[in-house]
Amino acid sequence: MGTTQVEAAPEPKYWHLKTVLSEALDSEFSVGEILPNERDLAARFGVARATLRQALEQLELEGRLQRRRGVGTTVAPPRVGVAVASSADQEWPGEADGDAWQTVDSEPAVPPTAVAQVLGTAPGERVHRVRRTRVSQGRPVAAELLYVPASSVPELSAIDAPSGPARARAVLRELRRLGLEGQDRAVELGSARADDAKELDRLPGAPMLVVTTRFYSEGETAAMSVATYRADTCRLTFGDSGGVEIHHGPDRRAS
Repeated sequence: MGTTQVEAAPEPKYWHLKTVLSEALDSEFSVGEILPNERDLAARFGVARATLRQALEQLELEGRLQRRRGVGTTVAPPRVGVAVASSADQEWPGEADGDAWQTVDSEPAVPPTAVAQVLGTAPGERVHRVRRTRVSQGRPVAAELLYVPASSVPELSAIDAPSGPARARAVLRELRRLGLEGQDRAVELGSARADDAKELDRLPGAPMLVVTTRFYSEGETAAMSVATYRADTCRLTFGDSGGVEIHHGPDRRAS
């Protein structure tokens, strides 16, 4: 690698450096390749390490880089397109997910206050919490917590499926006995909690896309899902034909 100085620019130095680094990634590195250490990169571009870190963090947010424990900073593969919703997508979790979602376990838990308010459960009341992970191209890209009040699955038997994946599947099976009237979703940028970070091989606080879904039956919220997607590897698609897409790289576009 040669030596390149970052010239003065009206934009913030770290942002200009991000652009220069992005061009270097396209021309000098391949997917999975490990970048030089921060000291060498800072020396090459003539910037302080704090400025370099800001640029690297922005490239990680945009999905160009991945920071891996015990490995370092590597060039990320292209983002995986993940379908989130369509006008015809009115199904309970696990009803038609194919192999995309893997059921992990279920346990009684007190939901976060905001979730309890949506579900209409009393403060401190436990609900069924189902945990699932979503896998794409052999790698985990999302972790989901599905909160189901006991009133939504009154026939659930603890004897038939006391714990683990079997219990989770039983909760989903009983939930599907209800008539689904509709669902709505919201997407926002968030950060990885400790549990999500470990499950998705990210560092705590890493950028995530949080998809919250409410499922309705008989005029009430029957269940609520909070799915956390890796922002560095995923683009979420919406609509019957995936009408909104988020890309990275030189062909970045929104449609």
